[in-house]
Amino acid sequence: MHRLVVSVRTNSRELERFIKFMVVGAIGAAVDFGTYNLLIEFAGLLPELAGSISFVLAICSNFIWNRYWTYPDSRSKPIARQFIQFFIVNALGILIRIPIIAVTRVSFAGLFETIFSVDPATAETLGNNLALALAVAIVMFWNFFVNRFWTYSDVGGWSDATSPSSTPRVASTGPAASREGR
Repeated sequence: MHRLVVSVRTNSRELERFIKFMVVGAIGAAVDFGTYNLLIEFAGLLPELAGSISFVLAICSNFIWNRYWTYPDSRSKPIARQFIQFFIVNALGILIRIPIIAVTRVSFAGLFETIFSVDPATAETLGNNLALALAVAIVMFWNFFVNRFWTYSDVGGWSDATSPSSTPRVASTGPAASREGR
């Protein structure tokens, strides 16, 4: 994981991917926040359930954008397998996300109500959204690094830029090896 972080900092291609991943994440956040608020306000769902549903819809949006824009060179894995990997990583991310929302939303609502003197309904909405924003920010880093390492591992660049020169490379054969110049 440390090597991947170093690669993002030192490899312009990885930095470009991270920036694209963040843009895709912003699109996903719009899907996420929009769905989340609609489900709470109009469907009367609890924030934890609304957050789960909005999260799944954002996963679908993000997979499509990442597959075709962030990682267009990731084609050696079948799309169904890659979607399952992406979904698993993001589903594990929900195990990080939902407790953050559950633990922080009431406190954040109280903060808005007390400090900014807003009515309880507005404070609850603001608290829910601040809790979701915090959860999204934390889970974004999990999603990028684990998806880059596992889901999009067929894309060259990160390991080459971070491999210590003292580590001998194992000769590989086949289409993936020739594509990466090994």
